[in-house]
Amino acid sequence: MGYQQGLSGLAASSNDLDVIGNNIANANTVGFKESNAQFQDVYANTLASSVNTQIGLGTSLAEVQQDFSQGTITTTGQALDVAINGNGFFQMSNNGSLTYSRNGVFQLDPNGDIVNGQGLQLMGYAADSQGVVNTAATVPLSVPTTNLAPLSTSSITAQVNLDAQTSAPTATPFSETDPNSYSYSTSIQTYDSLGGTEQINMYFVQNGTDATTGNALWNVYSGTPGNATQVGSLEFDQGGNLVSPANGQMSVTVNPTDGAKQNQVVTVDFTGTTQFGSANGVNNLTQNGYASGQLTNFTITADGTLTGNYSNGQTQSLGQIVLANFNNPNGLRDLGGNEYAQTSASGVPQVSTPGSTNHGTLTGGAIESSNVDLTNQLVDLITAQRNYQANAQTIKTQQSVDQTLLNL
Repeated sequence: MGYQQGLSGLAASSNDLDVIGNNIANANTVGFKESNAQFQDVYANTLASSVNTQIGLGTSLAEVQQDFSQGTITTTGQALDVAINGNGFFQMSNNGSLTYSRNGVFQLDPNGDIVNGQGLQLMGYAADSQGVVNTAATVPLSVPTTNLAPLSTSSITAQVNLDAQTSAPTATPFSETDPNSYSYSTSIQTYDSLGGTEQINMYFVQNGTDATTGNALWNVYSGTPGNATQVGSLEFDQGGNLVSPANGQMSVTVNPTDGAKQNQVVTVDFTGTTQFGSANGVNNLTQNGYASGQLTNFTITADGTLTGNYSNGQTQSLGQIVLANFNNPNGLRDLGGNEYAQTSASGVPQVSTPGSTNHGTLTGGAIESSNVDLTNQLVDLITAQRNYQANAQTIKTQQSVDQTLLNL
């Protein structure tokens, strides 16, 4: 009878319309992957039937298959918007239960945890207080609310030129308050163990030449204001190149007055310092310490590293986002809310850093748009509508045939 085939066709076309309608409804859903209804024919399973005389009983829905092809990446400028470019899913924690998503719209909750719109926590590798990422296990990622600890200065790089035509001081060396007691001076701000600033002054005193080699000699005095002492001597050959000390280094001891650690030893490296016949001056003067800093913003790199930028000019890794890939993404169970669950059909998640083997990369400050092609969906919608009408016509025709029989 044509009723069964027609009814199965109506049900199939209705399912197709549902799938297409769902795709169209989610055309603007971030990270959404469009679905396609797949159908199969139906035959009666009887041993007596001849192979050549089998008549189909209609159709049925075989599966709804999702298309996990790449969606368009759109820049948003929001720091915690993240788009996946390639394979993989974000791993999310729902009170310890893991789910997977392509929706990379995240925000911070009151505890500093990185969560999505449903409050699920983004998983990744945590970083310690020194910014070292621990890849042993994935944990919910969070952004620290505490200040970045200060780093006391342990080294200074000082590259200066000392004028070869400078005469020895007219006053007896050495007085910090008397410019006539030294030939040239410079200073740099350093930091103690509490992040407090400590100014270190350096004074250079032309001290004639070595009687044996004829090399120029300069005495160096250094320390905090009012506490400068001689820390060594610089020797230059006739080409103006530094020859002593051999490693170019001297040490300065600082004793802060703000309660910070005492006897702070700072190594000053004069490598690259010259004595040419030009004005005294600094070519490079840097130090490796910094004060405490507050987090001002953060960025996400292609490999998922979450980098914090601090008010003291420092940057530090806060963690690393991971991606999970599956042998069969179509085996995942759709939970709604752009979330999927692992099943036996999907296989186990292959968790790794973005950019590693078979895992996509990340784009920070961007989102992956839905991969629904509205033009194709509207064409499919018309086709599904025609199919529905044709199957309805099958039932109508069968009804007409039945009425003819009744009229005999």
